[in-house]
Amino acid sequence: MTPATSAADTAPKTYAWEIRASGLRVRAGRKKMAVDGLDLSLGTGTHGLLGPNGAGKTTLIRALATVLRPAEGELELCGTSMSGVGDLRALRRRIGYLPQEFGYYKRFTVREFVEYMAWLKEVPKADIPAAVQRAVERVGLADRADHRMKTLSGGMVRRAGIAQAIVNDPVLLLLDEPTAGLDPAQRLRFRELLQELGRDTCVVVSTHLVEDVAAACSDVVLFADGHLVFQGPPEVLAAAGGSEYPGDSPLERGYSALLQGSEPLRGTW
Repeated sequence: MTPATSAADTAPKTYAWEIRASGLRVRAGRKKMAVDGLDLSLGTGTHGLLGPNGAGKTTLIRALATVLRPAEGELELCGTSMSGVGDLRALRRRIGYLPQEFGYYKRFTVREFVEYMAWLKEVPKADIPAAVQRAVERVGLADRADHRMKTLSGGMVRRAGIAQAIVNDPVLLLLDEPTAGLDPAQRLRFRELLQELGRDTCVVVSTHLVEDVAAACSDVVLFADGHLVFQGPPEVLAAAGGSEYPGDSPLERGYSALLQGSEPLRGTW
């Protein structure tokens, strides 16, 4: 007989650190080491991953999403070491991922698209309808749930992508440039959603929009040339720059100042 499974057995487990990296190196293509010797620990909360174009942000996000395997070093996700893991399905069920570009069948409705992604993530069949409805409501697409994807604006497609990323109630949520295509009002609602999700989820948001990080994130990870430059609260980043540095806000000036430095800096909590 199969032992009875209690609620405690099936409840998602959380760890002090949902992401732990030590000496992590990840290649982009065959030669370039886009992440080079990264040491990083991230737990529950909303973490903004900032950095210039070509810094290695997308490569790091793809490694955290298990799309790319580490070339060297250690990477632990949700308590699971990536070293020697063959079958990643159990780990991927606990991760939500929105890449910069994602594919979908244009004839699918929003509901069908999110349902299909829930099925791929092995959400229990009986739970899928409620999970899909909750996800589309959270991204403000309830009134468009039965519209075909091909009829949506770019911003709406992006919100549908966010819905599929959260439909499985992930422990680790990875969003690569999630506000691309969103209008100002949609971006404000999205920031509120990030703050809500970060209360009990490890959320990593890769973006080049410093103002999104300032408004929604409790922690900033500044990345440049494959290396960690800074990790800490937004206010510590803002304090790092003065009026002599370029930027329209203290956070942007701190960002500019630290990118000009060479030594990693960790903020004081």
